[in-house]
Amino acid sequence: MSPRLKALSVHLLTASGAVLAMFAMLAAVQENWSLMFLWLVVALIVDGIDGPLARKYEVHKNWPTYDGVLMDLIVDYLTYVFIPAFALFQSGLLPGWTGWLAIIVICFGSVVYFADTRMKTKDKSFAGFPACWNMVVLVLFATKPGEAVILMVVILLTVTMFTNLKFIHPVRTSRWYELSIGVCIAWIVLAGWAAWWDFNEGPVAKWLLVLTSMYLMLAGIAQQIIPEGIRRVR
Repeated sequence: MSPRLKALSVHLLTASGAVLAMFAMLAAVQENWSLMFLWLVVALIVDGIDGPLARKYEVHKNWPTYDGVLMDLIVDYLTYVFIPAFALFQSGLLPGWTGWLAIIVICFGSVVYFADTRMKTKDKSFAGFPACWNMVVLVLFATKPGEAVILMVVILLTVTMFTNLKFIHPVRTSRWYELSIGVCIAWIVLAGWAAWWDFNEGPVAKWLLVLTSMYLMLAGIAQQIIPEGIRRVR
């Protein structure tokens, strides 16, 4: 296959995320939350591999007609933000005014964040919470905390989108890369498992999902606190 066709194939792989988003939305409209999240997990996998492939096959040079970054942002807004926000509202986890407040702050804050040219740090991490509501809402479905806790999580994460707090990109942040990519893969497996079993995955899988989520959420902040190259004194 020629370099141009390889580059085009990567663009088409990214575009397939829009189809996966539609499948997820159709499941959400039917309130089939397990199927919706399974489609979102597949979309997350596609999003995780298309970037490295795009860089490997130099899509910006071999097929510059399509803007892969723009395409990725469009798909990400659907799968990371719009559909999870709808699920959080429609599922009843946040009833009444709390549900309305959640979808307003999630959708409004996320679109502003996606348009921010400063969202990436020098080490390819994210400045502020990268609007990964698909992951957050899945964990909320799996753990089902109280209404006050869910609302607090939504508001807190929305606020952190507009801070300098660092959040790792598991595929691109080089520091702790091996650990981060391993935890990310484990999270995907656990998330798929939870959705497959209609969020009756059992306490062990549930706590492992929470622990891996906490690592992905806090690793970047830990990197800001812990100096790089620090050595343990015995």
